[in-house]
Amino acid sequence: MKRTNDRPIKEAIDEMVKTFHLEWKMNEVRVIASWEKVMGKTVANRTTQIYMRHKKLFVQLNSASLREELFNARDKIVKLVNEEVGVNVIEEIVFA
Repeated sequence: MKRTNDRPIKEAIDEMVKTFHLEWKMNEVRVIASWEKVMGKTVANRTTQIYMRHKKLFVQLNSASLREELFNARDKIVKLVNEEVGVNVIEEIVFA
């Protein structure tokens, strides 16, 4: 017996994500998960909290000097993170 609805699991999951309008949440998860890969282990170890709200990435750091350094490079970081995710998910980064 041959199935007529055979397709790769990736296609089925992508369809489910679109059907339930979860694309935005999936992209948020990808951004947060890629933080260490994009910024490196040193920055990730000094990051105490990271979350997204309304296309803004909020990053809390435990180092004032690192916060200042990243603040000055925030446009580049936005570009790097969006490239890693493959979609323009964030427009701004807020460091605290």
